[in-house]
Amino acid sequence: MSASAIVGGTARLDARFAACKAEGRSAFVSFIMAGDPDQQTSLDIALGLAQGGADVIELGMPFTDPMADGPAIQAAGLRALATGGSLKSTLEMVRKFRASDTDTPIILMGYYNPIHYYGVDSFLKDAKASGVDGLIIVDLPPEEDSELCLPALEAGLSFIRLATPTTDDKRLPAVLANTSGFVYYVSIAGITGAAAPKADAVEQAVARIKRHTDLPVVVGFGIRTPEQAEAIASCADGAVVGSALIAVLEKNLDDQDRAKPELVDEVLALGRDLAEGVHRARASVK
Repeated sequence: MSASAIVGGTARLDARFAACKAEGRSAFVSFIMAGDPDQQTSLDIALGLAQGGADVIELGMPFTDPMADGPAIQAAGLRALATGGSLKSTLEMVRKFRASDTDTPIILMGYYNPIHYYGVDSFLKDAKASGVDGLIIVDLPPEEDSELCLPALEAGLSFIRLATPTTDDKRLPAVLANTSGFVYYVSIAGITGAAAPKADAVEQAVARIKRHTDLPVVVGFGIRTPEQAEAIASCADGAVVGSALIAVLEKNLDDQDRAKPELVDEVLALGRDLAEGVHRARASVK
């Protein structure tokens, strides 16, 4: 069953990528951990990132065993859990975000265990009601689409699949079969934040994926600076940055992991620089 045969995607997410395409630029996708270092600070960062140029917000769902995440995002998840972070509090954060911002798409990224514990039907109902636009669940392969992917599509949520450097042409159709919203290309093999991607290799990979789909291809993992973001955005429909933002957040915590007064401003300053780099890349190519 293809995504086109189901009610997949959301108007908000599709409209944002269409607007970026019309403006001749890539999308800047920012990742933060919901609830890190506390609920209010996390909400302030998310709203500020959207105001500062982030086209899509990815919110990490705090989890005790994030196997695909590097040290920075693992630590962020632990901080969020320590201050009461949960799937329920993540959805509440989205509801509060939507009270101020009804346009910026929000994607929840994480692992299936918390959703399974919450209950798939209840989660999808609450996620949709809170204003979530899509899901990236890194530990559910296409063979498990009946667990969450197909119900999510039927509920009107995009289900974004990951493609990696080891996803060959034989495997790619299975990965893309029920994907909607966009394709997330993991630019390096390994965990988040581990190394910087090489633009020429990314360009070849994106071109190969685009031979199989009309969906936007967004590239993440390893992008840390505005210059790297610009280079990757020049050959993709979007660039994702997470670990670098979290690293700045971590530098602005006190010895009890509480936010220092300058924390939000410091994170948002990098967010604006990254957005400018991403948007500049494709604008110059147009």
